[in-house]
Amino acid sequence: MGVIKIEDIAHVRFAVPDLQKMQSFLVDFGLDSAFDDDGRLYAHARDGIPYNHVTEQGEAGFHALGLRAENVGDLEKLAASEGVVAEDNDAPGGGKIVRLTDPDGFLVEVVAGQERFEVCESPSEPIRNSVASRPRQSRTIRLRSGPSHVMRLGHCVLNVSNFRKSERWYKERFGLITSDEIEASPDLALGAFMRCDRGDQPTDHHTLFLAQLPQKPGFLHAAFEVANMDDLMLGHAYLKSKKHEAAWGVGRHMLGSQIFDYWRDPWGHELEHWTDGDTDHARSIYRPVIWWRHGRLGSV
Repeated sequence: MGVIKIEDIAHVRFAVPDLQKMQSFLVDFGLDSAFDDDGRLYAHARDGIPYNHVTEQGEAGFHALGLRAENVGDLEKLAASEGVVAEDNDAPGGGKIVRLTDPDGFLVEVVAGQERFEVCESPSEPIRNSVASRPRQSRTIRLRSGPSHVMRLGHCVLNVSNFRKSERWYKERFGLITSDEIEASPDLALGAFMRCDRGDQPTDHHTLFLAQLPQKPGFLHAAFEVANMDDLMLGHAYLKSKKHEAAWGVGRHMLGSQIFDYWRDPWGHELEHWTDGDTDHARSIYRPVIWWRHGRLGSV
């Protein structure tokens, strides 16, 4: 069941040697970014969450995964269970924070009670014609060039040294539910897509994906939801025009069904734009998939 049931992913945290260069990339990616009094670069999407991406000065690398508890009471319950203290969060939005370390040494920052920014509206979805139906008559679609409208942070993917051990650690603390499990054979799991348990409220197919791949533990990617398919394609063209490095896409994932587009920041960290993903409520049953039968988990 988990000590608590987290509400969603909150943020990802990095260090890089050039904060201005990172800021330039994040703006092109579609995030609003600014420096705070603590010298860190905080970037946020359009959903009112005070920050989704944090960068500090230092050697390039991934520093932390942030998760959001529903309230401060849950955060204090988690802190008591772990024998730590819920501290004041001195980042934008304030609130409280609990810092834990997972089995591979990843820092996990659980936050609650943050003040919210004003929510920015999503660009409207155009009326679409198809072979089956042509509802758009005598009207054109004209799109304006520019970055994608990043609406929110959706999920993070980590490579771990022992999947079952890490899976147990995250589920016992945060109440995560398996949506799909990846197996090399019926008795050898390589990872799982896990979602939040929000009862009858549908949530993203995955908020955290843990994978046990033949490489050292580390950050694989973080994914940001954009307004729609047109918005994703506009962002792709804009990032390409700015000479940023594409990683994978555009394509459609098999597990989760998202339309995806992966890019690398100037230090190689992968960030994904996605749209049109699956959602599941808590009662949905997971669907195991055999890795070697399906190959890569998406197509270009």
